[in-house]
Amino acid sequence: MTQSEGYLLDNRQTEAGERFDAFTTLFDPTTFRHLEGLGLGSGGRCWEVGAGGTSVVSWLAAKVGPEGEVVATDIDTSLLASAARPPVRVLVHDVGAEEPPGEGFDLVHARLVLVHVPDRERALRSMIEALRPGGMLLIEDADPALQPLVCLDEHGPEERLANRLRQGFRRLLADRGADLSYGRRLPRLLREAGLRDVEADAYFPLTSAACAALESATVRQIRDRLVAAGIATNEDVDRHLANVAAGGMDLATAPMISAWGRKA
Repeated sequence: MTQSEGYLLDNRQTEAGERFDAFTTLFDPTTFRHLEGLGLGSGGRCWEVGAGGTSVVSWLAAKVGPEGEVVATDIDTSLLASAARPPVRVLVHDVGAEEPPGEGFDLVHARLVLVHVPDRERALRSMIEALRPGGMLLIEDADPALQPLVCLDEHGPEERLANRLRQGFRRLLADRGADLSYGRRLPRLLREAGLRDVEADAYFPLTSAACAALESATVRQIRDRLVAAGIATNEDVDRHLANVAAGGMDLATAPMISAWGRKA
């Protein structure tokens, strides 16, 4: 990910690990299904951009085996320490501001990264440049503007409060340069960048224990920002967290759009 002052979801905060655990439960099956279909095999070389946690990195490492290489990068690699052994190489790297950490990759993948990167155009270009001819790019990113509610069924005060806090969260993200409608543009952007055989789909979790865990961790992580911006009081946040913990609400995430294509 690209470091920017006031980045809302810092990997060094306590709640970041809980968020990555929720992402693992929610999105790994979709990510692994896509990766499996892209033909990466033993001896392959891949670049995991904005890796954050270890689940995807570990899956890729098992796939390429000891003869392959997985380059895992992020602006904060503190959660990647346990994965830093062959064939995994962990690097501190800013995809929106630095040159690629290598070239000739068979696969480059980023999940829930580029929506937060101020210079997304440079980041996408860098990822494509790092591919070998015929190599595959898989970008998976959220589109919060496509579905802005955390509670689709806004039937009571608990759901209305949840949606008010989600609206505030979206505002804070946008104020820090996040593109809340980036996901839907991915297929076009990949085609315009010259990739071939571009396809895409979307995954939209509506309710689960992992959705609730993600909501709780996210709200706790941004509590001070919500209060400082006048979006909510501490009492509002406490009440919402209690509502989430009670388990009576159907909580959704933003849709994650996956798009992939082949370098000519």
